[in-house]
Amino acid sequence: MTTGVVKTLVDGHGYGFVSSNAGKDIFFHFTQLQGINFKSLKEGQSVLYKIGLCEKGFIAKEIKLCIA
Repeated sequence: MTTGVVKTLVDGHGYGFVSSNAGKDIFFHFTQLQGINFKSLKEGQSVLYKIGLCEKGFIAKEIKLCIA
């Protein structure tokens, strides 16, 4: 799993972007959140995720909050 930070949330559409350690922003859809409600997710939160590939490029999958 990869660690990243929630960079952008698009509330009305249910998607956002996480920044990766490589400095790239990776798209995610709310359906990939595990144990997280999209409305409670906040920009700047640390998350763990797997990287997948779709027809438009990379996508964050199986997203979980990092527990400190």
